[in-house]
Amino acid sequence: MNGIARIDEQSVIKAYARWAPVYDLSFGPVADAGRKRAIDIINQRKGTLLEVGVGTGVALPRYASHLTVTGIDLSPDMLRIARQRVRERKLTNIAGIYEMDASELRFEDASFDTVVAMYVMTVVPDPVQVLKELERVCAPGGEVVIVNHFAQDHGVRGWVESFMAPAARALGWHPDFRAETITDITTLDLVETVKLKPFGLFTMLRFKKADDAAEGASSGAVDESPTAI
Repeated sequence: MNGIARIDEQSVIKAYARWAPVYDLSFGPVADAGRKRAIDIINQRKGTLLEVGVGTGVALPRYASHLTVTGIDLSPDMLRIARQRVRERKLTNIAGIYEMDASELRFEDASFDTVVAMYVMTVVPDPVQVLKELERVCAPGGEVVIVNHFAQDHGVRGWVESFMAPAARALGWHPDFRAETITDITTLDLVETVKLKPFGLFTMLRFKKADDAAEGASSGAVDESPTAI
């Protein structure tokens, strides 16, 4: 995985069980500017949307009502909050909220017109496999949007990231995750790179999947029937 140390799946689940009650008040505000920018772009699209790493569902009320949204996450504690948010806000465009491993998505090929993963790639055990899954479930002509922190190896920020790496891994994320981990292996076309607030700490990568001769509308159908909302 290009030198990225693998994070154990159970460590991720345990970490987010601890963070779930305070996530929206702690990390939420830091990530809000990047999330808003991505959602503004996504809301200009049509059809079906998959949010990978939906977490507590903080983005769900912001998606345009004309989008049919599905969310997945590995953390049952996060999903409990997301489902409550859907109920309380009466979000009728949410097709389902599923507990699911992002590296083994239980959706058919080409199921979604848009796939988004915000602040996810640094916390999954196998980001390369997750990227392959994002590509697979994205429909031809669709977009994959990734918002993430990407490490740099120079300057003060690079030194701080290296210094903090052991502690960050203990919290369940890859502080040394580089954009090349994605851009060097994907078959998608990178159409836009945007540095995001605050301080360019996060980056949005927009990818487009080639529009081939595939037919049929994207359905978002799940291969099996997990418990949803």
